[in-house]
Amino acid sequence: MVKILVVEDDVHIAELVTINLQDDQTTLKCCYHGNEGFIEASKNEYDLIILDLMLPGKKGLDICRELRASNINTPILMLTSKSDEIDKILGLETGADDYMTKPFSIRELQARVKAILRRRSLDTTPTKNTNDLPVLTHKDLVITQELRKVELNGERLNLTPKEFELLCLLSNNIGKTYSRAQLLHLIWGYEFEGYEHTVNSHINRLRAKIEKDPGNPEYILTTWGVGYRFSEL
Repeated sequence: MVKILVVEDDVHIAELVTINLQDDQTTLKCCYHGNEGFIEASKNEYDLIILDLMLPGKKGLDICRELRASNINTPILMLTSKSDEIDKILGLETGADDYMTKPFSIRELQARVKAILRRRSLDTTPTKNTNDLPVLTHKDLVITQELRKVELNGERLNLTPKEFELLCLLSNNIGKTYSRAQLLHLIWGYEFEGYEHTVNSHINRLRAKIEKDPGNPEYILTTWGVGYRFSEL
């Protein structure tokens, strides 16, 4: 059963989302206040959080930022108004996986949610023989791609979906430098053009999780003036 948390103060939008996403395999819970939504997201496990930015009480950006700081890596789909361009950028930089602008198409919402849940399901898909799975090993870092599992010194790391996708792309192409624009397009898609700073924020959070000294990284290196690459050593 898929569990989705909807944090949206507009009752009509929350009901619309619920009617169109809820079925025999999916249950939704709605919170209409930021503080309530943050507590619910912090204490209970969900497969997806649909999060409005403008909420009474704790704002959507603060909820996203605090969840990520607490290593709660549940995928987050943010809802923004058409005029909140800066909030879209900040939302992605604080760890949101995707966003939609109000008013939105129900078909697009369903497609975005399915895509996020499809990636999410890879984390929990049981596998009979994990010994046959492709594994990337770099010093003390072990990446089991099919299981979307990353271990450092034998301990499993909690990465957001975008952090994992960035790590896999770079580690599968050792020594190759990707510009911020290339990473943005490959990981987020062309509709995020112009949000290159989002890449910087995700790289910084990823380094904080996998590097012994994020200020002097040994895995994800900066190619000055260009972008990022995975270490060849």
